[in-house]
Amino acid sequence: MPKSTPPETTEQSRAFRTYIAEKGLRATRQRMAVFEAARTLPGHYTAEDLLKKARSLDRTVSRATIYRAIPLLVGSTVIREVDVGRDHKYYLAEAGSAAFRAQLVCESCETIVEVEAPFMEWYGKAVAAKHGMRPISQKLQVTALCERCQKRKAARP
Repeated sequence: MPKSTPPETTEQSRAFRTYIAEKGLRATRQRMAVFEAARTLPGHYTAEDLLKKARSLDRTVSRATIYRAIPLLVGSTVIREVDVGRDHKYYLAEAGSAAFRAQLVCESCETIVEVEAPFMEWYGKAVAAKHGMRPISQKLQVTALCERCQKRKAARP
């Protein structure tokens, strides 16, 4: 019996295809492999991780295809870009949650933990309104040391 495609997959695929069509682009086999890889990679990942996963689905996917597809994936809300101030960015498949999320980032191993922080959205809107402004975007990112790195650091002489 063939596997049925979950409804959100079909809906996301249709939304992505519509988004790129509006940009005058085609839904090529390679672009759709990148879409599928981006949607299914677990947790936070880099462009290189995305390339490996996409190539496992279609070996003709190039590094250039990845870097051209990432803004399309972000723009169509398939993935979210997470900038932790390093020389590379991380990406995360959007789960459809509308709740504001904050990131805890380990400064040593770069582990990223997402936490829901709905109060931050309210706070950002309230502060902006108090100053006659309308928020466009906001983020909360806490740099810390994870338990593993704390133990590693404590074990060093």
